[in-house]
Amino acid sequence: MLWTAFLLGFLGSFHCVGMCGPIALAVGGKGKSSYFYHKLLYNFGRSTTYALLGLLVGSLGFSLSLAGVQQSFSIAIGLLILLLALSNKKADQFMAIPALSGLVIWVKRQLNHFLKAGGAIAFFATGLANGLLPCGMVYMALVAALGLQSPFLGATYMFFFGIGTIPLLLVLMYSGSLVSVQMRQKFQKAIPYIGVIIGILFVFRGLGVGAFFSPDLQAFDYGSEQIEITMCE
Repeated sequence: MLWTAFLLGFLGSFHCVGMCGPIALAVGGKGKSSYFYHKLLYNFGRSTTYALLGLLVGSLGFSLSLAGVQQSFSIAIGLLILLLALSNKKADQFMAIPALSGLVIWVKRQLNHFLKAGGAIAFFATGLANGLLPCGMVYMALVAALGLQSPFLGATYMFFFGIGTIPLLLVLMYSGSLVSVQMRQKFQKAIPYIGVIIGILFVFRGLGVGAFFSPDLQAFDYGSEQIEITMCE
């Protein structure tokens, strides 16, 4: 399901250019080589933060899988993703949630500090901080990472999500102009459909519909039977 992470990140980047575009444009360098290097560092900083968040939620999902609720949990995750995908709440509206206001203020303060400092480390740290900004697209991806019920897969899923946002942001960084509102709206309309596909995949995975959708669940059950047989012997 990693392809869904990259696709979700790519489509989400059309929202990112409007929300985080000014931050991306502020990352620079004196020469052409350092300019490109700093741009990559910034974007990989964001992807690193996403991967760390994926590691955390994946660990939580793994704990729940050990409790023997992996299938029902996968179905619940799928239904939650469907709900998020079909809701009318825009990604940037999460910035205005009162409970997250303290986080937003702290992140903006860090962004301002690192951008003023400049340099490779500072621009990488800018990306790390930017990855913490509240965003509905990130939260949808995190729900999917939670449903994978594995720290490694959760981190990998979120890293691929971050990688998916890089191509468009690099184009923005070099062109120096934002994508038109009309173009962004056209691509953003595809996001709910991708969310629906991801949600359905998780529901099928929980129902155990075919080995393609739930190989890990079958392996888990098989392993449990082997342990029981060994203990009986």
